Amino acid sequence: MATEKTVRRAAIFGASGGIGNALATALADRGADVWAGSRSGRAVDSRFRGFRFDLTDENSIAAVAEQMAENPPDMVLVATGVLTLADGTGPERSFRKLRAEAMEEAFRINTIGPALIAKHMLPLLARDRYAFFGALSARVASISDNGLGGWHSYRASKAALNMLLKNFAIEMKRTHKGAVVVGLHPGTVDTDLSTPFQSNLPDGQVVPPAQAAANLLAVIDSLEPGDSGKLFDWQGAEITA
Repeated sequence: MATEKTVRRAAIFGASGGIGNALATALADRGADVWAGSRSGRAVDSRFRGFRFDLTDENSIAAVAEQMAENPPDMVLVATGVLTLADGTGPERSFRKLRAEAMEEAFRINTIGPALIAKHMLPLLARDRYAFFGALSARVASISDNGLGGWHSYRASKAALNMLLKNFAIEMKRTHKGAVVVGLHPGTVDTDLSTPFQSNLPDGQVVPPAQAAANLLAVIDSLEPGDSGKLFDWQGAEITA
């Protein structure tokens, strides 16, 4: 059985979302000092310390890292992502539906934003003990496990994220022997992201955010530095690239 990792301080980017808020709550329940980040910067729980960031504004991310540098987190979780864009554009089911503007927005949010968080937060992680950096990814980002096609921008942006996480893990291994850098697939969670796509799913496939957070933390507890660079689902199974 996995041993619960000791996390003194955790930073959650995307804590206003369903999964991010549930992760922040679960970590606070464990006794961690939780930094909870959102675009508004407001903390929804009195136990959290809120901070403001914008995935499309690197300066806001750099400012957060500078703010945390004196007492850096042991764990950084990027719980952000977009499937349906703000203008209502959903995942493309055919290449004929591709639009450059929509693809650019998907990559800004799903790939570039998390990469910039890593750029500024990974250097804060301790070099001499366990530290964790994880970002929410998706099973549909697997190239070898893609039998249906479609959802082009979402799949591609998350696949690109997975490649970056692999790169970061390789680089971190040289200087941070205890660090774990991974992608995490939470399953289908009852959040705004999945709501438009839940109607045809079998009963029991959609889980509440609190259960998703518990699942993900159980997986995180089971991971060691040798697992760094990989993508894991909510049951702890590795997802192939």
